[in-house]
Amino acid sequence: MTDDRENGLRLVREMIPAAAADVENGLPDTAFGAALGELSLTNVFGRLWTREGLDRRSRSLVTLGILIALGATEELKIHFAIARQNGLSREELEEVIYHASGYAGFPAANKARMTGSEVLDS
Repeated sequence: MTDDRENGLRLVREMIPAAAADVENGLPDTAFGAALGELSLTNVFGRLWTREGLDRRSRSLVTLGILIALGATEELKIHFAIARQNGLSREELEEVIYHASGYAGFPAANKARMTGSEVLDS
């Protein structure tokens, strides 16, 4: 196991414990696009999220802004939960959406609001 993979697993266990087992097991090698999860684990969580320079809370803010702008609903579901785990309050998450409306547009912000409501109000 590489250091990046180990770091990614550690981070996933801390930030999204409910998904840790699924991440550790991954998809069967024969599944279409099976390597994508491993790439995310090692490159995104193992390398990017563990870099010095920004704390996890700040990385959550940046990530949410990018995902809102992209309209990446499925990823937003995961990252709203990660942001809460990283110390962001519900009010701060709302402010991220309000702020994004000025830069990413109202439709993207409204989509994020609906996604946030689904995650935070359930």
